[in-house]
Amino acid sequence: MSLRSLQALCLVNFFMADVRDGLGPFLGIFLTEHHWRADDIGWVMTAGGIAGLAATIPAGLITDATRYKRGVLITGSLLITLATLLLWFFPTSWIAVSSQIMTGLAAAFIAPVLTGITLGLTGQAGFAHQMGRNEAFNHGGNMTAALIAGVAVWYWGTGAVFVLMTAMALGAAAAVLAIRRTDIDDNAARGLSHEEPAAELPRLSLIVRHPALLITGLTLLLFHLSNAALLPMLSMRAAASHSSAIPAGVYAAATVVISQCVMIPVALFAASRAQKQGFPLLITAALLVLPLRAAVASLYSDAFSMIPVQILDGVAAGLLGVAVPGYVVKLLEGSGHTNAGQGFIMLLQGSGAALSPALAGNIAAHYSYSAAFGVLGIIALCALILWWTSRFFSGKKRWNFQS
Repeated sequence: MSLRSLQALCLVNFFMADVRDGLGPFLGIFLTEHHWRADDIGWVMTAGGIAGLAATIPAGLITDATRYKRGVLITGSLLITLATLLLWFFPTSWIAVSSQIMTGLAAAFIAPVLTGITLGLTGQAGFAHQMGRNEAFNHGGNMTAALIAGVAVWYWGTGAVFVLMTAMALGAAAAVLAIRRTDIDDNAARGLSHEEPAAELPRLSLIVRHPALLITGLTLLLFHLSNAALLPMLSMRAAASHSSAIPAGVYAAATVVISQCVMIPVALFAASRAQKQGFPLLITAALLVLPLRAAVASLYSDAFSMIPVQILDGVAAGLLGVAVPGYVVKLLEGSGHTNAGQGFIMLLQGSGAALSPALAGNIAAHYSYSAAFGVLGIIALCALILWWTSRFFSGKKRWNFQS
């Protein structure tokens, strides 16, 4: 493997961190400043998530099939930036919906393509280690962008976030071009060895019949149904509170910085322990954290309660960022369907994440933010119960891809 390409891949993850999720928590702040209701903001976020779901399975299939993974990354990041800039200049209803739909469609390609490139550069043996580095740089990029955004919002307002995101997108494009095309093994990127002939294109019927993949996907659907709205709801609660001494944009930046600071060492720790402890144990640990996070958000509404909430977010996200891709790669080793399997998992994750803001937004609008956090916590417990039950009944049974 080429050291230059691996270093460039780390930089791609650093810059892409601020691009992949669009405005993230700043979307709620921006629209709240333009007098949008919490439930309307939730539906706009959900529209983008649902649109992204339509591209998730094709994204995995295309990643397995294409030899132009770098071009896919550059195109996706530029489309997300264009859609976000349109929203900045024209914050109307249909532009907001269109912007989030375009962002969702483009973002669906980024995660499987990054996973495919990583696997193509490292092969199975070095994948977990490099994924830990990828996640560390990704969280470092998020933290750096949030720090800059917090200062910029303080002096120039929420519009500064749009300028920052454009700069990060240009940095991501330059880093992608620094990865040598010849260093990416397209067979290895699909989960095949160097000696194996290229497999046929993935068949969805084989993927959806894989029991371990199904259980993992359903568990993560519930996890993200609970988790996705927590950070936007925290920021929106701060924006709606006239008594908060912290500007809403600075508050949103602080929530990101805290969680990203925790995610970096947790991701590196997960990568170092993955081979010895196993990916399922890391996933279990992340599932244990989320109900506690939702409970703290529900019970405490002061500005400083977001510190433990975001520390817990950093633990869960840091573990899952390494454990989920690694677990899927291990399940589908030798199948040639690795990125299609990643796309299937992303479809189920995205389903939960897309519905989460609308669910929490409507509960917050009709009841309270505390009630919304309470419901999200109950959903998190359901995810933990499903995963724990499936692991208990599976015992030592092996789940093969062909089964």
